Amino acid sequence: MSFVRDLRVAIHSLMRTPGVAVAVILTLALGIGANAAIFTLVRGVLLKPLVNSDENRLIYIRQSAMGMGSDNTAFSVPEIEDLRTSVRTLSAFGDFSAIPFTMIGLGEAREIQGGVVGGSYFNVMGLHPVLGRLIGPQDDGPNANGVVVLTYRFWSTSLNKDPSVIGKTLRLGSIGDRFATIIGVLEPCVPYPQDTEIIANVVTSPHHLSATMVTGRVHRMTELFGRLAPGTTLEQARVELRTVYGAMTKAHPEAYPHQADFQIGAKLLRDELTADARTVLLVLLAASGLVFVIACCNVANLILARTVRREGELAVRAALGASKGALRRMLLAESLLLCGAGAAVGIMSAQPLVAILARYAARFSVRALDLTVDNSLLWVGAALAIVAAVILAFVPRLPSTDASSGLNLSSGSVRITGSTSRRQRVFAVTQIAASFVLLAGASTLITTLIALQTVHTGFDMRVLAINVPAMSYGKTDRQVIDLYKRAMRSVDALPGVNKTAFGDVVPWRDVNNFGPGLLFSADGHVHGAGEEDPRAQPRTVSPGFFAALGVPIVAGRDFKDLDGESEEPVVIISETLAQRMFPGQDAVNRHVRWTDPVLQFSPGTDAEKARLMAPHRIVGVAADIDDIHVVPEPMLTVYGPFDERGPIFGGRLFIHTSANPYSLVTPVTRIIREMSVDQPVERAATLEDVRAEVLTPERLNSLVFGVFAAVALAIAVVGVAGVLAFSVSARTREFGIRLALGSQPQNLLKDVVAEGAVMAVAGVLVGAAFGYVLARLAGRYFLEVKMPGAMPVAVSALLLLAVAVVASMLPAARAARVDVIQALRSE
Repeated sequence: MSFVRDLRVAIHSLMRTPGVAVAVILTLALGIGANAAIFTLVRGVLLKPLVNSDENRLIYIRQSAMGMGSDNTAFSVPEIEDLRTSVRTLSAFGDFSAIPFTMIGLGEAREIQGGVVGGSYFNVMGLHPVLGRLIGPQDDGPNANGVVVLTYRFWSTSLNKDPSVIGKTLRLGSIGDRFATIIGVLEPCVPYPQDTEIIANVVTSPHHLSATMVTGRVHRMTELFGRLAPGTTLEQARVELRTVYGAMTKAHPEAYPHQADFQIGAKLLRDELTADARTVLLVLLAASGLVFVIACCNVANLILARTVRREGELAVRAALGASKGALRRMLLAESLLLCGAGAAVGIMSAQPLVAILARYAARFSVRALDLTVDNSLLWVGAALAIVAAVILAFVPRLPSTDASSGLNLSSGSVRITGSTSRRQRVFAVTQIAASFVLLAGASTLITTLIALQTVHTGFDMRVLAINVPAMSYGKTDRQVIDLYKRAMRSVDALPGVNKTAFGDVVPWRDVNNFGPGLLFSADGHVHGAGEEDPRAQPRTVSPGFFAALGVPIVAGRDFKDLDGESEEPVVIISETLAQRMFPGQDAVNRHVRWTDPVLQFSPGTDAEKARLMAPHRIVGVAADIDDIHVVPEPMLTVYGPFDERGPIFGGRLFIHTSANPYSLVTPVTRIIREMSVDQPVERAATLEDVRAEVLTPERLNSLVFGVFAAVALAIAVVGVAGVLAFSVSARTREFGIRLALGSQPQNLLKDVVAEGAVMAVAGVLVGAAFGYVLARLAGRYFLEVKMPGAMPVAVSALLLLAVAVVASMLPAARAARVDVIQALRSE
């Protein structure tokens, strides 16, 4: 009952100072709301269990070759069979090969992200259907019927959860075309890869049934999953996988060159699915924690100031026999009321904040799209409120119960003890230090974003890129090429079009099509023993491609219309490749040839494969085009003519125009559909917008962390100004005496501003030390975390110092305007 009485007293006490109460509640609401929202996001994306049955036993197995720049090479069928035969710590394996399909049969023809799986896949993954059935062992083998399972997200967003899709027949095109029947819809889950929309059985991909796919050890295009055997730990599975893998590499050294540094690893599937989001969300959680610290420090200063003004009241209570425990309990009651109200307001604001942050986090993990607010938001808010209340209750110094050392009860002035003054300055410095860490981090992100946005790409960024994937069903390779040629001629005739060209890769959007590139050699090139040939990115382009994208030919010529039909195959190479393979020489009319063994598994006739591996004469050298990295790097690229003998892959049109590029989308679509009614035409975007889309995560990071830093800076500035204002009010008599003794008002102004500047400098130094330690510690666990550069740190420090000085000016001006007579009469 005594604590209930304390709560009633606390309510009456807070009602006498509503301004302070509102300021405390709103400040705490900001800190608690942000932390509750971000913890909900972290819990939903990183900590919440997957829907997969027994998900703690489900692992993802990764093969890497960092020596050739690939952190995930996938597996070949022979490699999977070796692991399946020899590994005993895993009870089952599931395989998934990602394939972009063209799909006809569900509305408008379109490209779709899909994959093909074996019959054990869904059983290993522990997934179930919400409609129909899933692919099983009965769907394996070359004589099985083609079947398709839709992911829940595709079914719900693209098909409006239409149950009648079961039993419909689709035509799927990849390397060859097949018909398949929809047999089921997968339960809501996170697929891997996360953008997967449909999953089919192996028979839907003719390439997967070829002998080269089954026997080629270096033909790697399959992801591998496994289930831990009962009683087996993940570490035991890793040890056995490395042992078996070591035996594989020794038995087949030609498939695992030493220079490539092939390795095998395994992790829980949940960790693999959240890998892209983990770092950014944990850093965001740390940032929100700093905001909470800043809010608590700001509120602590307000509570200290209020307690100093109440020292007379507290002294009376102590003189009347109140123990320190009773006084502390009274302060705790006030803190709980303030923090409880702050938590309530914070939780109410956190719910819409969760929805905003979920859209932000969806750029890194699709798990964020299914995020829902649950009771964890309340528990986090309550926990933070209790922590803040305890801190605030024990911040103020209590008066002694010894009357002889009590306060002068008749005094109406405000006096700050040395202990209180030190605490206020410590809290102010802490706010500035935390703000500096956030500001330096945000400045680093913003500086990086500006650098990315202003970098010269080497392209004409107004060029319009449109996906027009090759459709080979019922057509010969020549007919497919002729369709593209007719389409380009027709588009060229449109008003405002300067040039239309064909390519197989949209810069930055199709970055993973060819992995680390293909091995090649050139005239006069000899590699050392145990070394691989260099790797280059293969590209297929039409005549006029370089002109359309604004890329100069620095030597030789562009392709001609009949280059692909000549007996001697020809290529154009990048400038960096020419300099590296033919230093100080003219590369034109020299030769390069592909030497990568994976090309023996490429589709086509034996004659087409022989032509592909034959020496190619260099007819031109083009300026480097880095269509992979957002910050251009020197590129080794070999361009072949798009009417080369053999099948066409990819299929992208690039349109250079003097008009509004997007005004061409409708007429271009109409032209192509008139030529082939089932031809997908989609994802039209200028290269500028493609690059902006790729940079969206960086832009969002800069925005989110910039908002955090701005809020932290605003709270810290208010805190510094508040400390100085309270200091000035407490030193009014001192200032009056100094003025009476002849001190100039500008000297008082300088003293107060200097006091604020000293706190700011101390905060920057503490923040720099703390940020350095934090960055080094985080760098051990998150490779993406880097030390900020000197420029962002310097800009952040100068900004904080400048803002602190400005914040000091108001209380400093008040000190300089002190009336001497009133100051001397203040006691």
